[in-house]
Formats: sequence, structure tokens, C-alpha cells
Amino acid sequence: MKHTKSDALFARAQQIIPGGVNSPVRAFRSVGGNPLFIARGEGSHIFDVDGNEYIDYVGSWGPLLLGHRHPEILEAIERALAIGTSFGAPTEQETELAEAILDAVPSIEMVRLVNSGTEATMSAIRVARGFTGRDLIVKFEGCYHGHVDSLLVKAGSGVATLGIADTQGVPKAFCDTTIALPYNAPEAVERAFREHGDGIAAVIVEPVVGNMGCVPPLPGYLEMLRETTARYGALLIFDEVMTGFRVAFGGAQQRFAIRPDLTTLGKVIGGGLPVGAYGGRRDVMSRVAPAGPVYQAGTLSGNPLAVAAGLAMLRHLKAHPEIYQRLEALGAELCGAAPPGITVNRVGSMFTFFFSGEPVTDWESAKRSDTARFGRFFRAMLERGVYLAPSQFEAAFLSAAHSAEDIRRTVAAAREAFNA
Repeated sequence: MKHTKSDALFARAQQIIPGGVNSPVRAFRSVGGNPLFIARGEGSHIFDVDGNEYIDYVGSWGPLLLGHRHPEILEAIERALAIGTSFGAPTEQETELAEAILDAVPSIEMVRLVNSGTEATMSAIRVARGFTGRDLIVKFEGCYHGHVDSLLVKAGSGVATLGIADTQGVPKAFCDTTIALPYNAPEAVERAFREHGDGIAAVIVEPVVGNMGCVPPLPGYLEMLRETTARYGALLIFDEVMTGFRVAFGGAQQRFAIRPDLTTLGKVIGGGLPVGAYGGRRDVMSRVAPAGPVYQAGTLSGNPLAVAAGLAMLRHLKAHPEIYQRLEALGAELCGAAPPGITVNRVGSMFTFFFSGEPVTDWESAKRSDTARFGRFFRAMLERGVYLAPSQFEAAFLSAAHSAEDIRRTVAAAREAFNA
């Protein structure tokens, strides 16, 4: 495949945009070569500016559960455009989207819309601190919760992809409020609470990690977090920006039957447009201004276009629960293509091929993967018309738009590419 136009656009972008991209993992640094510039998407496929077509397993990093340009979402956006793009004032559809979220996620009794997953996690942590009167936050190595200063300690995702230990520009005092523990290690959580329990405001966790690759919780792990936080009077925050409405209609908390105190959402609830949300127990969320003293605001929060797209997405998913069963079946078929010596982690429509011969259960085991071999695999798949996330440490995503033929072609390409 030729990528002449993409290469030229990347050279142009690097002159005026740091690294030539507006989010670091897009730069293809860990897989080699230059990034593709995308011209358009349709269903389960994307097309680059050189006219090459790919089966897409990035899906805008997760939100396109129904694929590109789903007609119901496009119609909803067109109706919103006819009314206006932004008001900075309440609209009826904001309440309707909030009601749809509460209907799907029983642990959320009140919810506030924001503009991104980063805003959601930042705000949830502020509320947890305000509610408990404590300062410390527990997070887990390899979990990425957006580019919040205090949460970039031991972060996964793009930070891991670029080989950055943490990041410059974050004062040490911010990092001192964060306790980073290994994921899937109950004894580390118990030890942290024995030593700092009266100072811990909350534990924030990706219930299914998507930012060191897809890493599910070990049996009993989420239950342990629920019990321990409750025992010490700390809040449990599920970061479901990636898993919400994806691994189940009610998110990972429905799939694993755990009720967190606070939940952060994004991705799917915007139908592909920028959006985020945080919500949870009524007594906790009642502390948010103007109802309470914890301040958080945003001019574009509840933007009419994002709300319309998200509401169309959630209504479609509620009306078609069979989507989740189909995604499970497609995921199982696709992941069955991996040969011996490749570790496959999958939860629903999220999956990762780890180039490792050992189980991947935490950041330490994830980072022992052969990233050079993953890079060769990535490039071989790209040449065969399959677009994966350009990092060993990112999850891949299926959509309802993927067809049986897409899966067949991907499996055939993977069997060749695994030997590249």
C-alpha cells in the first residue's frame, strides 16, 4: 500500500503540532512508520487519504460501538444542528440523557455531564475528597485515567507506549497524594489501607483495564476492592470511560455485579462526539455545586450535538440487547485465531493480542511483552487492510458493524501476520 499523501500531511503537521499529532499514541512511535491520515469511515471500515481501505478495530478508541456513521446517530446530530450547536444553558435532552444513564447503571443516582473522560475522573476525585475530607487517592499501575496531574503516576496507555516513566510538569506535591499499587494484587491494597486508611479518600480503578492492553480483573478482585473501601470509609470509583455500555449495557459493574460509589463515563455515551460524565450515590453527588460546595463547571458540558448523539446511541443499545451477544460471539471467533505463544485477553468486545507466552494480569506482566514483534505484526496487518491500535498497550474494539466477512478476513490476515 502507498501512503504518499499521509506521509506528506504528517511532515506538514510536525511543523506546527507537537509530534505532528493531537494525542501521542497516534504518532506510531512504538510500531514504526508514519501515522495514517483518515479521510472517512463507513460502518466497520475506514479509508485513508491515499484511498486505502481498512477493517477498523480502533473505532475512535472505543466509542463507535455501532460503527462509523450509524444512520440513527447521524439523524440525531442533524436534528440537533437544525436547532443550534451550543447554548451554555439547560436543554431538555440533557435531562433525557441523564435519565438514560441512570436507567442503565443502577449505582448512578445522580449524574453530571462533562466534556471528556479526563474531566470526569478529575471531577470524581474532587468530589470524593470533598465528601470524605481526605486527600489520598489509590490508583493502579498501568491504569490510565486521563491526563489529570495526580493520576499520571504509573499510568498506562500512551505514557507506556512512549516509554515515559511518568511525565514532567507535574509537581511532586501532586504525586504525593497518589498511592500507585499493582493491579490484581489484593495484598497490596490491604497493606495500603492498613498504613494509610484514615487518609484515603477513594480508590479509582478501571474494572477492566484497557490502557495496558485489555486486562480483566482476577476472580474476587473487584469484590475485595468493594469490601475494603467500605470498611475504611473510602469511596470506590469505577472508571468506566472505556467499559461503560461496551462490555455490557450497564458496564463492567453490571457484568461483574459490583456497585461502586462513583462511576466515570465517556466514549459510548457521546456516540463518537466529545463527552464525559460522572455520577453515583445521591448523598455524594449532592456535594457538587450548585447543590453543594464542591465546584465543577464547563461551558460546553451537555453540548446539544454530543447529547443528541449519545442519546441516540443509548436508545439503540437498549432496544437491541442482542448486540452484546453477537459481539461476544464475534470476539471469541476473532481471538481464537491466536497461535501458541500469544496471550489473548478479551472481555466482551474489548481484546488484546499480547506478544507474550505468559498470562498478562498486571502492568509488570504486560510490559514483558515483545513490543518489537507486536510492531511487525501491526505493520503486517496494516498491509493486509486491518487497522489496529498502534501500541501493544492498547485494547482493540469490535463494533456491531463488523460482519462475519470482516472477521474471516481479519483471522486470515492475522494467521499470516503472526509469522511476520
